[in-house]
Amino acid sequence: MPLVPSTVISFESFTITKNFMIMIFFSVLMLFSAFKMITDRSLEIDDDQRKDGKRLFISGLIVGFVTGTVGAGGGFLIIPALVIFLKIPMKSAVGTSLLIISLNSLTGFASDLILGFQFNWIFLISLSAIAIGGIYLGSFISKFIKGAQLKPAFGWFVLIMSVFILAKEFKLI
Repeated sequence: MPLVPSTVISFESFTITKNFMIMIFFSVLMLFSAFKMITDRSLEIDDDQRKDGKRLFISGLIVGFVTGTVGAGGGFLIIPALVIFLKIPMKSAVGTSLLIISLNSLTGFASDLILGFQFNWIFLISLSAIAIGGIYLGSFISKFIKGAQLKPAFGWFVLIMSVFILAKEFKLI
């Protein structure tokens, strides 16, 4: 969004910035996703309907556009898109989202490595070890949680995060 000026509206002491607008847009999308994740009790659709290329293309286009616009939110947007629009089971959607995030992170890391950026290797290895531990812990815990329970729980988490972002943007916290 380089064409949007950093200050969109300014009137006396009232100013709306580009970053403010982006964060409000992101928060509203998160609220919508949270509401759908919490309230949607629809059953899964069969594999033929799920593989509908048009539905997949449109969902990917929307998530890609929004993620590129706000610069964040892959997990917050990919998981609801997969669950709500494509009716993919929650556990599969989480795994797919984590795979996409991992590939994006690996690509960014590899390009920084090729470009010669300096890394704090101790911090990087420590964080990676903690993440790997979290993967094993999450895999173990997931055996005891049903996807039907995970969907509204994720929705509540997204709702809390969206309210937090809104409160922060409106300087309530």
